[in-house]
Amino acid sequence: DPSLPVSLPPPPAPAPSLPPPLALVLSAQPLQAPRSPLPPLAEPDAMKALDPCQLKPDSMETERIITILDETIAKLEMSSLIPCIIDSLDRFADMLGPEITNNLIEHQKLSNEMEHLLASLEEEDTTRTEEQRGCLCLLEQRLKCSVRNVLRLLLAKPSLCQALKYEAWARESAAEVFIKAFGEFRNFMLERLLTSPMEEEEKIKFMEDISLQIKKNAEAITALQAELAAAIRTQEEEKDNVIKDLKTSMQDLAKVSKAGIQQIKQEGEKQQKEELQASQARCAKLQQDVQQLGAQLNALVVEHRASELALRKRKCRVETEIVNWIQKYDTDMGEKQAEYEDVNAAYTEEKAQLSLLMEKRAVLLQEYSQIEEERRICQEKKEQALKEFTTMTLAATRIQAFWRGYLVRSLFKSKRKKNKKGKGKKTKK
Repeated sequence: DPSLPVSLPPPPAPAPSLPPPLALVLSAQPLQAPRSPLPPLAEPDAMKALDPCQLKPDSMETERIITILDETIAKLEMSSLIPCIIDSLDRFADMLGPEITNNLIEHQKLSNEMEHLLASLEEEDTTRTEEQRGCLCLLEQRLKCSVRNVLRLLLAKPSLCQALKYEAWARESAAEVFIKAFGEFRNFMLERLLTSPMEEEEKIKFMEDISLQIKKNAEAITALQAELAAAIRTQEEEKDNVIKDLKTSMQDLAKVSKAGIQQIKQEGEKQQKEELQASQARCAKLQQDVQQLGAQLNALVVEHRASELALRKRKCRVETEIVNWIQKYDTDMGEKQAEYEDVNAAYTEEKAQLSLLMEKRAVLLQEYSQIEEERRICQEKKEQALKEFTTMTLAATRIQAFWRGYLVRSLFKSKRKKNKKGKGKKTKK
């Protein structure tokens, strides 16, 4: 029963994980102590023994168990699709048929009753809880029977199951996780059933070798960590000595820099005085140049006022001409626009007439095709009737010929009998 919970076996214990990789110091000196080599990796034959893809079923019981597990997985997949099918029952009604549809509607009613009863159990007091729990148990049994009936009807039609899996592909996350876990359980059971005792011993031995190898690797890593810590301590001591030497050299450098700064300040003050005198002389010269340029500017302003007045008059004339041209352009464009609208209206009317004519042409073509089809059917019926008439005429001719032959033969037989009787009477006399 897919509605009952399935207990999965506990997963195998994980292998001990290695410690995280250590950061190497680039400037550290090389270590003098020899490093212990790591043990070799496992042989490929042992790895092949652990691969479930290399195993094949070798007994009838194993095949039966795996078949039962596969059928259970198929039932789980279909039962997880039932809520999605019920939500879209109108879309799947034609595909499912009336019997399955009625069962699904009944199942939906039972589910709604179960949800309503659970909600009432949470809200109401404890006076009627025992009665409601009894009703809940009965309703749960009915719901399980409904699921069984629906699964029985669906699994009886494999093509319908495949179509539903293709159409209603959406499942809840919990159902998807459970189906995946059950598939892993099926693979685990297949591996356990197909593993012989000798292979099991080899597997256990291989796991012990791996754990021993991991232990040796961990010991080698701890030794390397200790060596690295010693190297880091020696390097830090050397760094401390270098820092002390740098501090003393910095103090000496500060004293020397103070003397150099005082000398630079004196030279800078002297150079500043010289540059101040030179800048004052340049400022006086620039002031004289400014006065001369101001006089030239006044002369140029007086000179260019007359030319500016002439240019303004010319600008006014050009603006009036531009306004006249714009007005003329507007009138011309208005006439063109009116002409365009007339042409567009005529085009629209002709287009409407063309569409009506096309519709009439389509109707006439359809009627013509129907008339041609009717003529063809009449011609076929006439040919068929003529063929049947010819066949019946031939059959009637043969029947008449057979009947005439039969009459002639019967007449000859009767005459022969009469002749024989007449001869017999004569001989008796």
